Amino acid sequence: MSPHEDDGARRVALVTGAARGLGACIAARLYDRGYCVALTDLDEEAAAKAAAELDPEGLYAVGLALDVRDKDAFARVRDQLVAHWGAVHVLVNNAGHSKAEPLMEISPESFAAVVSSNLNGTFFGCQVFGAYFAERGYGRIVNIASLAGQNGGTATGAHYAAAKGGVATLTKVFARELGPSGVTVNAISPGPQDLPIVRETVPPDRLAAIEQSIPVRRLGRPRFIADMAVLLASEHADAVTGACWDANGGLYMR
Repeated sequence: MSPHEDDGARRVALVTGAARGLGACIAARLYDRGYCVALTDLDEEAAAKAAAELDPEGLYAVGLALDVRDKDAFARVRDQLVAHWGAVHVLVNNAGHSKAEPLMEISPESFAAVVSSNLNGTFFGCQVFGAYFAERGYGRIVNIASLAGQNGGTATGAHYAAAKGGVATLTKVFARELGPSGVTVNAISPGPQDLPIVRETVPPDRLAAIEQSIPVRRLGRPRFIADMAVLLASEHADAVTGACWDANGGLYMR
């Protein structure tokens, strides 16, 4: 039995990279399902604004600064949330960024920057919260991977694809390590999503071609990805761990 299962208390979820886009969508869905939600982001002001839009009184949603490239920052946020709400039950590792660059022109600095935010951040989050959850005997970790990590990418750079492939592998490693302690670790691997960041970074003609290449002929719905995250974070999802759930419109089939 998980903590607070019978006492009616709200469970607490932390979502990284939640000031906008998919992270904000996941945080909003968790909030709608009755969670206390911490929206974290490099941009603390934007995170606080997003949290206030969910809960103007600030009782069940807070926005906090978090640089996922800094392991100690995860520990600080963990301690803040424990002090504020008593515990944390769910971590969604969503933060990261994509950069479309020609393969042979990716600089060492660019490669390191993209890998650091997408892969290192997931690793540090799993380490810090995995240990915390294991000590408590319960926890849910959901990592946001990507179709790019499975097929090498279509509109993203090699550094992003490599990092997201690493996220899928880390998910398995941590799932094996933490499973006996009541902690599940899973990944979601979205294909191209109908998000502002996608429309900002992909030229309209290229985006139209991508949509036509998808068997269902449309970009994914972020809210459905959020629903997947909520399901994997649920208390009764204890038999699912080390999994990578695909949602790519048929672009990649196992």
